[in-house]
Amino acid sequence: MISMFRRNILRWYSTGRRTYPWRETTDPYRILIAEMMLQRTKADQVVNVYDEFFTTFNSPDAVIKCSDGRIESMLKPLGLRWRAKNFKKASQALLHTFGGRVPDTREELKTLPGVGDYVAGMVLSTAFCKCEWAVDSNVVRVFRRYFGIPTSREGRRDAHVTEMARIYSSSRNPGRANLAIVDFTGIVCLPRKPLCNSCGLRRRCNYFMNLDDKESKGKAVSTKSSINTVRGCIDYD
Repeated sequence: MISMFRRNILRWYSTGRRTYPWRETTDPYRILIAEMMLQRTKADQVVNVYDEFFTTFNSPDAVIKCSDGRIESMLKPLGLRWRAKNFKKASQALLHTFGGRVPDTREELKTLPGVGDYVAGMVLSTAFCKCEWAVDSNVVRVFRRYFGIPTSREGRRDAHVTEMARIYSSSRNPGRANLAIVDFTGIVCLPRKPLCNSCGLRRRCNYFMNLDDKESKGKAVSTKSSINTVRGCIDYD
């Protein structure tokens, strides 16, 4: 079921995808900075700041040499002034710990300030074409709706959701697969008032087939129940 879901969502992505400058590069540093900016921020808001950032800072060394105030001012439109120090500390780590390169493992990436599992997964899949999962609230929502799986309140931390995301990203182009979910959940499978009637995945979507039922899958469930439900969705292709 997961492979079919991936094929369908990639089919939608081929015509429905959004275009942003960080998607037109394979430079790991640019992708890392973009993903750090995108945390809790809409992509359309990031475009101008992203362009300005790399007009000013074309390397980790340039960031280190800049004042905290300049970086804070640049990130202010994103509401990220308080995270400005993370950008500088991450650049310092890249330069002094990793020799100026962006590391290509989840464990190493997560040692950088401001980088968690989601950012690490997106960087690894889009910049390094590694089959790495990336789970945020949007991924949880589309998995819960489409497959009808139970999730806890902190669904992105559920082991069965991570396992499904890992299998989903195991494709020839994992970066494209992960970006497809980003766009699909931002355009079609919205948190409120999803566009179900115009969704090409609706015929196999559990949520659409049960629209008359109240959506109660967000409640905490036992691990045993979660695993048993998910086993029916997993196909190792």
